[in-house]
Amino acid sequence: MTSSIAAGRDFLGRQFERNKARLGHARQHLFDRDALVQAGQTPYDIIHRDGPVSLRYYPPLTDSEIELADGSVLPVAKTVQRTPLVIVPPLAVNMLVYDLFPERSLVRYLRARGFELYLVDWGTPTRAQDRLDLSSYFADLLPEALERVRAHSGKRKLSLHGWSFGGLFSLCHAATAGADIANLVLVGAPVDYHDNGVLGERYKTLSRHAGWVRRYTGLTAHRLPAALLRSPGRLNALVFKLTSPMTAVKSYASLVANLHDEDYVSSHATNAAFLDGMVAYPGGVVQDFIDYLWIDNVLGQGQLPMKRADADLSDVAAPILNITGRHDVIVTTACSQAMLRHVSSRDVTCRTLKGGHVGIVSSETAMTETWREIADWLIARD
Repeated sequence: MTSSIAAGRDFLGRQFERNKARLGHARQHLFDRDALVQAGQTPYDIIHRDGPVSLRYYPPLTDSEIELADGSVLPVAKTVQRTPLVIVPPLAVNMLVYDLFPERSLVRYLRARGFELYLVDWGTPTRAQDRLDLSSYFADLLPEALERVRAHSGKRKLSLHGWSFGGLFSLCHAATAGADIANLVLVGAPVDYHDNGVLGERYKTLSRHAGWVRRYTGLTAHRLPAALLRSPGRLNALVFKLTSPMTAVKSYASLVANLHDEDYVSSHATNAAFLDGMVAYPGGVVQDFIDYLWIDNVLGQGQLPMKRADADLSDVAAPILNITGRHDVIVTTACSQAMLRHVSSRDVTCRTLKGGHVGIVSSETAMTETWREIADWLIARD
């Protein structure tokens, strides 16, 4: 009898401590989430600024080895790769995705593999930047940043790592930059918007209706004020989550079930900091989305999304590593690999891995399956 009472008392004590922890973690997640976030811990220097745009340089790591999320240890390379690597992000996202956890950080991993590493941070565009369009990024801002990389590194040829719209920017820039681009790593990079699964069917429907409107009214997105089409960061975050609503629901349900676990709560807060911290699309970019990509599908035809282009995708000759996600509903494999119909590159490697649009760049699967392949592929061509 005494032992039963003691066991019951111990059980109630454990439940009390568990619920106390749940309440404390819930309070912190709601009111002090920044303290839980583990992202953005790899040091970097800002070596260039232009309005909201900045250029980061990640100096050599001071550690002799780094621990990875799968429990393995990676020795930090003693030799530096000859060709600097520049990460070209998409718009709307914040940069935490590239440095999500200390043990699952793409920038930390690439720096450990010996790459002179740079990252272009597009920043948060204000309403004053609503005039910026797609070509403002791949034909003006990106070339300026890359020239700063060349001045800083002393190397002319550069390799680019572009995810999502960063891949689109990298591909379009390579069409105009010629031999200055040594290699292209393109991750979930959109090309043929009309061959893009469920979304592609919607774009084709939009294209048919928009064609009728153009013929009879002359109305296009570019005839509307750019400021009117600006897409706020909160809207972008909501739209992104709606591409996979059940994933978002399961994520928060899992959080509730694991509120007693401090590590889990911290991990959830870190992922949420990236997903909830999306920034705006300038109105000019949205104009180009609608007219050039969704309706006219110019990239799918090998053309660049700009008014007057002196180049097209056939001018891309750099080696390409194309990575897509098997479960990516935003950019399907067919949509991305459509670039192969147009580019002149003779050295092309395509990989499709498990994961969605974010998972292919930052998940544990990406870390174990893709990051090593990216580094090995680039090193083999150095």
